[in-house]
Amino acid sequence: MHEHLGETQGDALCKALQESEPEVSVRLNPTKVGEGRVEGDVVPWCPGAYYLAERPAFTFDPLLHAGVYYVQEASSMFLSQALRQYMPQDRALVALDLCAAPGGKSTLLRSHLSDDSLLVSNEPMCQRAQVLAENITKWGHPNCVVTNNYPADFAGFASTFDLVVADVPCSGEGMFRKDDEAIEDWSLENVDTCWRRQREIVGTIWPCLKPGGLMIYSTCTFNRLEDEDNVEWIAQQLGAEILPVNHEAEWGIAEGNPGYHFFPGQTRGEGFYMAVLRKKGEVTEEETTVAPPKRASQKGARQSGQKVNLPAITLPQGYVMKADKDVAYAVAVHHEVLMLRLRRMLRCLLTGVEVATLKGKDWVPAHALALSTLLGEEYPRHELTYAEAISYLRREALRIEAPRGYVVVTYEGHPLGWVKSIGNRANNLYPQEWRIRTTYTPEERPEVVRWSGEE
Repeated sequence: MHEHLGETQGDALCKALQESEPEVSVRLNPTKVGEGRVEGDVVPWCPGAYYLAERPAFTFDPLLHAGVYYVQEASSMFLSQALRQYMPQDRALVALDLCAAPGGKSTLLRSHLSDDSLLVSNEPMCQRAQVLAENITKWGHPNCVVTNNYPADFAGFASTFDLVVADVPCSGEGMFRKDDEAIEDWSLENVDTCWRRQREIVGTIWPCLKPGGLMIYSTCTFNRLEDEDNVEWIAQQLGAEILPVNHEAEWGIAEGNPGYHFFPGQTRGEGFYMAVLRKKGEVTEEETTVAPPKRASQKGARQSGQKVNLPAITLPQGYVMKADKDVAYAVAVHHEVLMLRLRRMLRCLLTGVEVATLKGKDWVPAHALALSTLLGEEYPRHELTYAEAISYLRREALRIEAPRGYVVVTYEGHPLGWVKSIGNRANNLYPQEWRIRTTYTPEERPEVVRWSGEE
């Protein structure tokens, strides 16, 4: 880093890595809190994002589990600045987050794309892909697909995506303040392995980007081999145009040659590097615009090659219900063909919104529906106290007075999931694999994220 930055800046970086603590930041979900605010300094390059004074016990905030906000490192939110500068908001786009787990950039992408755009979030590692699917489900937007594939598996999707975000696996130098294992795992040999693998990943997925489409390349590392050198390789070997991203001097962002660096001690965030590239060529309006839906969805709706009675759930106009074995899910009509093609050709963990599962002869409403913006008013709701909400998230039995049948339980008005009320108690339907496992119980609601102003 001395060779790359010079002795003074290199010393400052090393000192910051050894002597300072990471910042804690969160980003609000605009579909669930609107213009809500959090008490704390704003993250200047990302609307709706805030620094917290300290790191609280997020696990014990029901609003986190409801998808009201996401805990994300502030530097990586610089993606927002590029999206607002270059991605149009007036048409439906198709975006791919190639290395998406645990979901920070995907949830940010979903909040910045137009509402009728489609986001495909991919993660090659199976366990990490499950975490990604959970976080996308909690965020609640219906136009999402989560896949568990390697870049080569997308070979059948040439010129499909208007935007590809490639937050590629790296040597992790930006994690040194947060993870001692990142220091132990670092080596010159690993850096050499990483930059070669990063070029392979980008080269493999590049044909899937439409002419005129954008690739946002990023790492959480500092060195030039994985950052500037790779971006220059993309420009020279793949024929990409490197684009500038507007930023303010007081943000402390270091301009690479090319790209942008976030160095601890210089910016309020961890190590991060990002560059924006445009694939040469032009896309016609016909190629980029998805036709609007031609019909409204119906109660029940269509099915996919099966003779089953679909659940009687009313979907908003523009969505249609499909059936796959014992699962019913809702997809946007204007993305239906692509979503079903993705489902057929890739390993999809999530396609649109799962709305119900078939148990015997009965359809049971799916947890994803409760957290989705597709949730209608046909089901009763019951507000939980803080203690009841924590019990629910632990999948413990609840004693509540609620109408018999399936009930949406809420906390501060935000849905947490389903129970089946049978009188003076309710069967807890929270997903077993998502439950809070720790035995610690706070005496009262902890001050996790303090709200101010309008929620």
